[in-house]
Amino acid sequence: MIRIVVITSALTIAALSVAIAAVKGFAAAPAPCATSCIVAEHTPTPAPAVGGISGMPSMGNASGAGMGGDMSMGPHMTLTALRPPQSGDQQRAGAIVATLRVTLTKYADYRVAEADGYKPFLPDIAQPHYHFTNWVNGLAALGRFDPTRPTSLLYAKDGSGYKLVGAMYTAPRNATPDQLNARIPLSIAHWHQHVNMCWGPAGTAASDYFGSNARFGLQGSIATQAACDSAGGRFQPVLFNWMVHVYPFETDQAKIWQVDMPGGMDAERPT
Repeated sequence: MIRIVVITSALTIAALSVAIAAVKGFAAAPAPCATSCIVAEHTPTPAPAVGGISGMPSMGNASGAGMGGDMSMGPHMTLTALRPPQSGDQQRAGAIVATLRVTLTKYADYRVAEADGYKPFLPDIAQPHYHFTNWVNGLAALGRFDPTRPTSLLYAKDGSGYKLVGAMYTAPRNATPDQLNARIPLSIAHWHQHVNMCWGPAGTAASDYFGSNARFGLQGSIATQAACDSAGGRFQPVLFNWMVHVYPFETDQAKIWQVDMPGGMDAERPT
C-alpha cells in the first residue's frame, strides 16, 4: 500500500554525494555504466550554477545506469524490488532497528550530534526532515555496513530546535541488489536512488525547481537527456548513492522502513 503525503522539499539530501561520488564502490560490483549509461564519464565535475536557489551546493556528476529489476516510483526515483521473504530476514532487520535505537539514544539532543560530526544540510530551508550528515561515516559506508554508524541522522523541526526521528544508511551507487540485500534485507526495505536529474542553465529561477510547475530538479517534469538538452540544462542519470531511511521509533514496520520520495511524496513499503 502506498501512502502519499506532501513534503516541502525534494533536495534535503543533496549534499550527500558531494563528498563520496568520486570514491569507487565495491570492487566486486559491476561498472555503473557497463551497458546502458548515457554519460561515459565517471569522475565528478562541477554542476552548473543553479540561479535563484540560495545556498544550493554544487553536485558531482555521479552518472550511472539503474540496477536491473528495480522499481520506478516516478521519473526521479528508483527503488530496489521487493524480494520474497527469506529465512532470517525479519531477525536481521529487527537487529538493525534495535541497534539503531540504542545508537540514536545519545543524539536526542541535536547538539550532541553536531559535536560528533553530524552537520545539518540546508537548515534554513523548510523541510519535513533535516539530514544531519557525517561525511566520515558516509565514506566508511562505501566499504562496509555498520548499523552503529548511519551516514545521516533525521530530525524534524521542533520549535527552535530539532526532534530526532530516524537515520539514513548509504551504499555505493553501483552496489548490486545482492550487496544491498546483504546490508538490509530487500524483503523488508526498499533502498532507493534519485535519478534523471536535469540541472537548469545558469540563472534558472527557484520556481523552475520547486512546485507543481517545476521543470528542473527532482520535482521537475524534465526526466530525459533529450529534454534536458533541449532546455539548455545538464543531465545526471544518477544523482546519489543508494540510500535507505529507517525510523526505529515507529511501531509499524511499514513506517519504520518508509521511503521518502522526491517531488513531494512519501511512500511506505508495500504490505
